[in-house]
Amino acid sequence: MRELSYIGIFLFVFCANTRAQDIHFSQFYNSPLTLNPANTGQFDGDYRFAGNYRNQWNAVTIPFATFSMSGDARNVFGQKNLGLGVVFNHDNTGDSRFTTTVFNVSGSYNFSLNESNTQNLSVGVQTGITNKTLSYDELRFDAQYNGISFQDGLPNRESFNTNSQTFMNLHSGIGYSNQISLRERFEIGASVFNITKPKESYFNNQAIELDRRFSAHTSYQFQATNSIDIIPAMFFMRQGKYFEYIVGARGKYILSEAVGATQSAYLGLFFRTKDAGFITAEYDYNNWHFGLSYDINLSTLRQASNGRGGIELSVIYILKKIKPSASKHKKCPNYL
Repeated sequence: MRELSYIGIFLFVFCANTRAQDIHFSQFYNSPLTLNPANTGQFDGDYRFAGNYRNQWNAVTIPFATFSMSGDARNVFGQKNLGLGVVFNHDNTGDSRFTTTVFNVSGSYNFSLNESNTQNLSVGVQTGITNKTLSYDELRFDAQYNGISFQDGLPNRESFNTNSQTFMNLHSGIGYSNQISLRERFEIGASVFNITKPKESYFNNQAIELDRRFSAHTSYQFQATNSIDIIPAMFFMRQGKYFEYIVGARGKYILSEAVGATQSAYLGLFFRTKDAGFITAEYDYNNWHFGLSYDINLSTLRQASNGRGGIELSVIYILKKIKPSASKHKKCPNYL
């Protein structure tokens, strides 16, 4: 099985150099329901809550801000292998205040591949509503220049049919995981978003559709020393003619394994091809996981950004119900 783990990881090394288009998080592994619908309910616990926030391009223009919040559960409705969750995304970008708001419901089913339940295959589906709006107030058009300077009072001579649109969408994914040992784990998955290719036009042009987005991800955690684990991970995404490819690794240092006070610290380094590099610092405390990363711009835009990219925060909390233990006692006879 270890050989399969190595093969799965190195398959991603030979992907072509890529660039990204769609909304994304650098800490892709800390945003499970936006990464792959098959991740729904795939965790050790009963309920999981995740939040992600990203802010970038403060040095160049109006900041681009992305926020995501999700929650999911395992074994819902009394079904051992059924996962169910919800995810909310909100993204605000640029001078037009272009805003994308998404609310999705996500479900998955898990198939155990061996008797010990260490190998699992999950399939997931996600659907919901997307709303996109923009404002024309801060935009500037050719007709508003008088030949010498810009005049805000001049009409823009543009005919806009609408500044908002709402549509349904559908996504799906598949994932495989293998808990090889207590500190060795392999994961790989693939997903497709915008399966229905919904219409997306502010001019009622039915030929303009939202491109399907294809993504794949993998990670492999293994023990390096008594207190250090290494976790290489990779992520690939394609939408239309745009690409994104992330490769890197994190180191996990186990600070404490005491019951009720488990603690671990992480440091990581990743690269997004032709765009940025980013460093990560993360921390585990019992059922909490906190993540902080910072992008350093490496593209041609660095002349304007001075290398500054974006900061990103993430938090995950997993709730585990305490199973009541059956009390053992002797029943005294009535005559005592």
